[in-house]
Amino acid sequence: MFTPNKHFRIFLIVSILLAMIVPSASAASEKRPAVGVPKSKMQSYVEAMQPGWNLGNTFDATGADETSWGNPRVTKQLIQHIASQGFKSIRIPITWDHRMGEAPDYTVDPAFMDRVEEVVNWSLDAGLYVMINLHHDSWLWVNRMGTEHDLVLDRYNAAWTQIADRFKNYPKELSFESINEPRFSDGWGNSGDAHFAMLNELNTSFHEIVRGSGGENAERPLVLPTLETNANQDRLDALVDTFTELNDPNLIATVHYYGFWPFSVNIAGFTRFNEETKNDVIQTFDRVYQSLVAKGIPVILGEYGLLGFDKNTGTIEQGEKLKFFEFLLHYIQEKGITHMLWDNGQHLDRNELQWNDPQLYGMLKASWKGRSATAETDLIYLAKNAAAQDTAIPLELNGNRLTALRHDGKNLRKGTDYSVEGDVLIVKASLLSKLTASGAYGENAEITAKFNKGQDWTFDVIVYDTPVLHDISGTADDFSIPVAFNGDRLATMEAVYAAGGNAGPQNWTSFKEFAYAFSPSYDTNEIKLTQNFFNEVNDGEVVLTFHFWSGTTVEYRINKSGNVITGSAA
Repeated sequence: MFTPNKHFRIFLIVSILLAMIVPSASAASEKRPAVGVPKSKMQSYVEAMQPGWNLGNTFDATGADETSWGNPRVTKQLIQHIASQGFKSIRIPITWDHRMGEAPDYTVDPAFMDRVEEVVNWSLDAGLYVMINLHHDSWLWVNRMGTEHDLVLDRYNAAWTQIADRFKNYPKELSFESINEPRFSDGWGNSGDAHFAMLNELNTSFHEIVRGSGGENAERPLVLPTLETNANQDRLDALVDTFTELNDPNLIATVHYYGFWPFSVNIAGFTRFNEETKNDVIQTFDRVYQSLVAKGIPVILGEYGLLGFDKNTGTIEQGEKLKFFEFLLHYIQEKGITHMLWDNGQHLDRNELQWNDPQLYGMLKASWKGRSATAETDLIYLAKNAAAQDTAIPLELNGNRLTALRHDGKNLRKGTDYSVEGDVLIVKASLLSKLTASGAYGENAEITAKFNKGQDWTFDVIVYDTPVLHDISGTADDFSIPVAFNGDRLATMEAVYAAGGNAGPQNWTSFKEFAYAFSPSYDTNEIKLTQNFFNEVNDGEVVLTFHFWSGTTVEYRINKSGNVITGSAA
């Protein structure tokens, strides 16, 4: 999904307003129908693919070769490692655009086809199910189908004719996906009968080419997307129509999901995995289930993640991130949907073959087999020089029970160091005082909550004082505010004009997008305001309010005069 210059989906303000008035997550859960997944050969096939992983930003890269977007050359060891980590399938996104010759033959570069085949072979040899597709071709040239119909269709058909022929004798553990995130305009969010008709034409032509190419392709599983691989009802309905027309038992539907947009990029104050965010998961996959799965059409969630990960996996606070993934995987598995993690290099370090966030991987892995308990927060803040207080933290046990609290490899004493009252964990003041005796700013200790099942939950015990921001002058293309964070962590930033009105990009909200408009650096003790932010700020005085995870807010003022920026602490 992600490309270097693609950082968000079109998001209409009205969708936020609608989210505010829809039933809460708990209410939606109570009303949802009992889960029943019709069994079929293809449903069993997609269940055998669970869970899956994407080899993102590699063969889909639009540069000179598979390393052009920053990932190393794929090795057999990488593929074997993916299998060893518990994944059962691999999606290999492939952009064919610059690997194809001129009309009328549009011949695919033989060396590139050989390289794709090599990695497909490694994947099958590792025991993985494999999916290959046309990927960024969707926005590079297929989106021009409305104005260049015949050229686009001829090129699309030529691509699939060659791919189908090369792999026609491969086992059915290899599936073909017609196209990634198809759209027929430059931007996102456009639909209508003309768009649905073009996608139906592509999917139908793809089906005809593959089925007529001989060998195993006569019954090979074929994966068809909705328009934009979006799960809105009109897109689901249009795909059902295509399935009905094709009347082929070896077809699979696919959609993508990157969460409730404000939460997924940390904008508009959506810093937490709250009811609106949870309800978006519920509503989305209730639609997918009722429109497809319940009708006997198996579904693969071909990509999932959070859009903010495109910039930095720290865009979303760690505990809130973990709660999102725990609930998401639980809910879609309950609906009989197979999921494939989007990984463009931000999750698995492909050089070291190590997970960049082992805690996230642990939560994902635990979620494949059951539910994990979570907590309202993973942060315990203690103010500098203030007496510690008992800290009560609600738990979301998800059918589990707390078995121990540990620090530094040792069990803490129930009744002395902590207690449990129903689903509320109470961490005692005496323990917190002992753990923070040094008085050092920042994380002083980690407390691990262990449960009878699922992933552990970790609390960071943090000493903080009010962050101090300093005066600075600079330019719009390089402006950072010096900060003494004093142990605290930044959650979000508001920007308003002193004269009134929201400042900066996406000015329907005062809360700016994390990592797009601003970004903290704890290593260099500064908060950077980006060029993206200043590009949409008028000259004059702007009031910034920084919200920290301790609950502290700090005001700061900047004055913009052309490219010159001056900042002053309130």
